[in-house]
Amino acid sequence: MATTTPFTAGTGGYHTYRIPALAVTPAGVVLALAEGRVSDAGDTGDIDIVVRRSEDGGKNWLPQQVVVAHGGDTAANPAVVVEPASGDILLLSCRQPPNVTSQMIRTGEAAPRRIYVQRSTNDGQTWTEPADISAQVRPGWMRGYGTGPGHGVVLDGGRMVVPCWHTRSPTGSDTGAETKYYGAHGIYSDNGQTWTVGYTSSVPNGSVNENETACAVLPDGRPYINSRCLPDAIVGYRGDAYSTDRGESLVRDIRPQATLPGPDCQGSLLTLPDGRLLYSGPSHPSERAALALWVSDDDGATWRLTRHLTGLPAAYSDLALLPDGQNIGVLYETGDWSPYRRIEFVTLPLAAI
Repeated sequence: MATTTPFTAGTGGYHTYRIPALAVTPAGVVLALAEGRVSDAGDTGDIDIVVRRSEDGGKNWLPQQVVVAHGGDTAANPAVVVEPASGDILLLSCRQPPNVTSQMIRTGEAAPRRIYVQRSTNDGQTWTEPADISAQVRPGWMRGYGTGPGHGVVLDGGRMVVPCWHTRSPTGSDTGAETKYYGAHGIYSDNGQTWTVGYTSSVPNGSVNENETACAVLPDGRPYINSRCLPDAIVGYRGDAYSTDRGESLVRDIRPQATLPGPDCQGSLLTLPDGRLLYSGPSHPSERAALALWVSDDDGATWRLTRHLTGLPAAYSDLALLPDGQNIGVLYETGDWSPYRRIEFVTLPLAAI
């Protein structure tokens, strides 16, 4: 297991780096993306999205580039997907004013986030300006919104699916801040130009308050969805569901997945070459710590812990199959005393999983 550190807090003009996203281009270039938070570690304020590129499978990283900078606004939630027809890299993200919090958006005190997409035609060296797709992917009943974070997937036929989360406008005397209004949805594109809202969980559903969601493609082509669940609904494990219509709807609503434990945190999914599913996330039952890998041999029906990657604090992560086809890459938040001191990249042989 080899480790490098693409992002370290206090370097490159940023106080903290958070929210990793990982992609491998058709040419074999590894892209590590993250939010660069200028003033502090919080979710609001002056935040950019940055990228580092590796041409040798993550052993070395080229100088850091700024991909999204909204002039002091918050750029958030990087989600990347490779467009199969062109090989271009698409980056989706969100934007809000620097003084606007999630609570303000969820209660209707502030306007919802805007959602953007960008394209790189040269393996992440340069990117187009962000194009606003909010009208396509955020219906009027959604308030809070987040793309990914992490990576999207490509289905047979070239459809790209990016998992997202949202909150719904409240009913009755509720304010919208209640966690029961959190839900998960996906957006998809068949051409990289236009996007459509696909599967959407019911909110409130009485048992699962979905938040950041990951997606993987099963051997039979079905999208498998796995979600962070907010702790006042489910304590200590995640939720999951399937789609049989290429990401347009769910066969059933997201329900608890008791064999995949962990704290209230984002996680990542990857379909391995042999068809198994791989999940990365913190393994401590209540704290963001001890990042580990779980494997499913039965299309996500059950999971088993396969190995720990660290015993230190650890939080968000993203997974990718590396260009050699023999190793996976894990990009994750960690640190000696806090999970937000650096973002490390670990290379692990498939044979070790």
